[in-house]
Amino acid sequence: MSRPATYDVVAIGNAIVDVLARVSDVLIVTEGLTKGSMRLIDAAEAERLYAAMGPAIEMSGGSAANTLAGMAALGRPCAFIGQVADDQLGAVFSHDLRAMGVHFATPMAGDGPPTARCLILVTPDGQRTMNTFLGASQHLGRDALDAALIQSSAILYLEGYLWNAAASRAAMAEAIALARAAGRQVAFTLSDTFVIAAHRDDFVAMLARRDIDILFANEAELHELAQTDDFEAAVAWVAAQVGLLVATRGEKGAVAVRGTERAVVAAEPVSAVVDTTGAGDLFAAGVLAGLARGESLERGLIMGAVCAGLIIAQIGPRAQSDLAAAVAARLA
Repeated sequence: MSRPATYDVVAIGNAIVDVLARVSDVLIVTEGLTKGSMRLIDAAEAERLYAAMGPAIEMSGGSAANTLAGMAALGRPCAFIGQVADDQLGAVFSHDLRAMGVHFATPMAGDGPPTARCLILVTPDGQRTMNTFLGASQHLGRDALDAALIQSSAILYLEGYLWNAAASRAAMAEAIALARAAGRQVAFTLSDTFVIAAHRDDFVAMLARRDIDILFANEAELHELAQTDDFEAAVAWVAAQVGLLVATRGEKGAVAVRGTERAVVAAEPVSAVVDTTGAGDLFAAGVLAGLARGESLERGLIMGAVCAGLIIAQIGPRAQSDLAAAVAARLA
């Protein structure tokens, strides 16, 4: 029997500083970008695009870190493992996360590439086009893992984006083994269709081995993983191989399947979509907080929908209003 957990969730993910700017559709076309997509860029392209963006807001980001920030705002104890460099943006990331109440103690890298940054272009329709320089974040190695931290957390939450680099992939595989040995649950978020396209064989093998207890995916990711355009068929195929599947469907809401139990919720109404950055991350935060609180599947999904709804009504993935109060009011 596993010991009582110190943290609800410990997450391993990319430690990235988000740089957000409102831009016109003209800039997206001029730069030859696909609106709403995410691409990886090198240091030179990051510098060039940053100069073209205009005024911007800088804040700590990264998918898993966004989720933890949401959980902390909901009053849940959580921790993060991720790699930053010993530079200005590394200090910004570390300070931001700790100030939100998230435990973060991964040592900064003294040499190598600089801290990762994601240049996010937000068009008037709220769509975000992300340009990511992964920098130090993809060099998270096995030596950065804190075994005691992983084994003292109820859930290990892994960010799919980090599966792209060999070093971090090996670190995440070791983290799964550590969590399993301690009787902890493993949660995984698929992150993006391009991640699945590149590593589908790995993910299918992980499902077959029952490495993943809780899987988060959006509709497009689920189709890519299951290799079918039939949503219900994709849900059935994946849900049979995990303890809990949580699938988001944008304005169509979300579905969760746990064995024979199924819950469906609608998206929360919002007056205007300002910026979709972090919507999926905050949805996961609400669901994970609900699981930690022992809420029903339906109430957990509602918590996720409330968090996502608040985030898309503002700029940036970190809540600027009281998430806990909004969730409490909705569940009352």
